[in-house]
Amino acid sequence: MKEEILKIAEAYQKTVRERIDQLLEMDATQYTNLGSNSTKAEKAEVKKKSKVIYKAIKDLDEYTGKLLLEHLDA
Repeated sequence: MKEEILKIAEAYQKTVRERIDQLLEMDATQYTNLGSNSTKAEKAEVKKKSKVIYKAIKDLDEYTGKLLLEHLDA
């Protein structure tokens, strides 16, 4: 997954907004795939992956990434 995140973040033929949108879509998909029967370990893994995604977003847009990271830990 980290390779895919890096690939999206470094896709310079796309605008920053398009790359952020694609990363957020990836994040939303992983949360959508969680169900009420998901284990705590599965939920923790999704949160861990979200943090990686948000750090990649922060590299593209400092303000947006910082907000996402702050709310993830809240």
